[in-house]
Amino acid sequence: MIPLLAPIFQGELAPLGEGLQCSEHIPADALRVCDLLPPGSPALAEVLRRYARFRGCAGPDLRPIASTWSLAYLGMLLPPVVAAASLLQHVFPVAAAQTWVRLDDHGVPVGFHVQTLGESLQGADTAQRYAPLLWQHLAPLLGTLSESTRLAPKILWGNVARHLEYLLDKGVELTGGASHVVQDRDWLLNSAMWSAPPRINPLHGRQLEVVRLHGERPVLLKLHRQCCLRHLLPGEGYCGACPLAPRPAPGGDR
Repeated sequence: MIPLLAPIFQGELAPLGEGLQCSEHIPADALRVCDLLPPGSPALAEVLRRYARFRGCAGPDLRPIASTWSLAYLGMLLPPVVAAASLLQHVFPVAAAQTWVRLDDHGVPVGFHVQTLGESLQGADTAQRYAPLLWQHLAPLLGTLSESTRLAPKILWGNVARHLEYLLDKGVELTGGASHVVQDRDWLLNSAMWSAPPRINPLHGRQLEVVRLHGERPVLLKLHRQCCLRHLLPGEGYCGACPLAPRPAPGGDR
């Protein structure tokens, strides 16, 4: 684990901090992220083919493959990068041209690599601290995934928001509600528009809330902003917070 992150990722959180490594020496089996980005990239096509075989998906519809692969990708990349950007106000150099990804035999991301630690940006606003991640890494990658598989961009950005919500809520908890972490969460997830420059926030989306019974006790559950299409994969179903999952009729088990 990068020593800078060690105080955050302790105990049961430790595995989340291992997704990003830093060294001048690039692992021999690592692929630079920008090599996945050219339109019609054969590298990305091969990764998705391997992942599709792994998930037992033989059909031509690669949308659920791209979506679930992106969830695995984000689950490995985001925890260390978000913890640094929000809790430490430190920015790792994670632009697509500066980041390498390691994939297993099935195309599943197992780690990321950068060559330098980046810089501390204490006091910088959320937009500045998150720009390398959002606009120099995720935006071009998600755009390529969308174009290659016809998967709606809102689903991919919804996957990002799903991970960010968990990580930033955890960050608020770990810091006792530090104002800069709360500000990051509100700006990233709750603002419909961003300024400087003005643009629509692709992470923002309506979230429904439903009441489910936990034993005999009603519990308010916040649903995901977008369905990730996992239920379209062989042997899979809707997750418990899917906004598209069939719900029982009124009066039934909620």
